[in-house]
Amino acid sequence: MDIQIEIRVQGAADVLSVKTCEAKEPGPGEIRVRQHAIGVNFVDIYHRSGLYALPSLPIVPGVEGAGIVEAVGDGVTTVNVGDRIVYAGLPLGAYASVRLLPAWRAIRLPESVSFELAAGSMLRGLTVAMLTSRVFPLSGGHTILVHAGAGGLGQYLTRWSKRLGATVIATVGSAEKAEISRNAGADHVIVGRNADYVTEVLALTGGKGADFIVDGVGGEGLVRNFEAIRPFGIVASVGQPAGPIPPVPVAALSGRAAALARPSVIAFISDPEAYARAAASVFHMMTQGVTASIGGTYPLAEAYRAHEDMEAGKTNGSLLLIP
Repeated sequence: MDIQIEIRVQGAADVLSVKTCEAKEPGPGEIRVRQHAIGVNFVDIYHRSGLYALPSLPIVPGVEGAGIVEAVGDGVTTVNVGDRIVYAGLPLGAYASVRLLPAWRAIRLPESVSFELAAGSMLRGLTVAMLTSRVFPLSGGHTILVHAGAGGLGQYLTRWSKRLGATVIATVGSAEKAEISRNAGADHVIVGRNADYVTEVLALTGGKGADFIVDGVGGEGLVRNFEAIRPFGIVASVGQPAGPIPPVPVAALSGRAAALARPSVIAFISDPEAYARAAASVFHMMTQGVTASIGGTYPLAEAYRAHEDMEAGKTNGSLLLIP
């Protein structure tokens, strides 16, 4: 029996409801995908909770998955029935056993890459590709500060940054998470939710500050990053599990002559050419061993539990739903 997870009203994790569904025939330019693994991301939580607006309700959440092409619509020439594919981006609808998808979203999956690894790596990999190329061209000699270094994005960004030759400073909330971050390749790990990371970053960089800071935590602490960035450095805000971000005063930026970026990977990969180039970078890095870490798997029908665990900070790495 095929099922999908629906949001009928925005709210806590228990608003996610399980509904039976039927496989639909793809229209022109569409394909039907039988999904084998589905990625869980904070953007799904933002859609469910109401932090981000939804186009309509009810709606099936989810922006990432991997599976096999079951059917193709008229005009589709890029993939064939039976192809293994992975995708990320809009439209929503990934939390389902089977779904329709614009054909241009489907990226052929090498046989050497499992559905699980692909579904757990794609959106985060595209995010990292965006951050280290479009937002800040990261390379050897740069120092990057990665907040939440033991999280799914934090580990991935650390591995990717090290492959590019950068020095990585990571922040984590506990000794256990510090070990995870070190295993991902972090050169320096600052431990403790209330640690004075500004002082430590300045000490580690000889008073200069980090060249690039990626903050996937948000909340009121975002502004502190401008005390740890070098002059003319860039702070990228890419998430807010700690809560909404208050207005950032311009004076906070001008003190270090720094820049604030609020990049959206969903917007970035809405351009088919940028999407294809970034996906190629993700697979290239995969061949060098740079992938996500799978932190947990849940039955699709228990999507609510994955959301609860992620929101509570109980998980490390990427989470998957298995139909």
